[in-house]
Amino acid sequence: MNEKIAFAERLAAAMRAAGYEPRPAVLEREFNLRYWGKPVTLQGVRRWLCGETLPQQEKLQVLAEWLGVEPQALRFGEGGGYRIGEPRGAWDASVSAEERRVLQRYLALPVAQRKVVAQVIEAFARAERSGAEEHPPGDGRS
Repeated sequence: MNEKIAFAERLAAAMRAAGYEPRPAVLEREFNLRYWGKPVTLQGVRRWLCGETLPQQEKLQVLAEWLGVEPQALRFGEGGGYRIGEPRGAWDASVSAEERRVLQRYLALPVAQRKVVAQVIEAFARAERSGAEEHPPGDGRS
């Protein structure tokens, strides 16, 4: 069987198992609620469900997390001996208790609110970077 068609079957089965009807409109809406990049189109997700194309790795990760399956199982099937993803929790030792509480609260937010929080953080980071460029360390204005 073609790997794209096999993926489409696994995707549809995972959607059903998660309580979603495997239709392009449903997939487009639910995926774009969770994906922080450029939204996918109805035609793009239809191609995933019809077995015409495979999603990029970052999109596969979002699909797997949303549907509650392992990314490698979604992409390759249960027997696919490949490992996709990154180890989780590698940075836990460097995170303080207060930072963990903030992260837990953030992760408990609905996806739409997490996007807003992420945008605020990005705005602060951009402002900090531009401020650092205007006033480099040692210029007497820090």
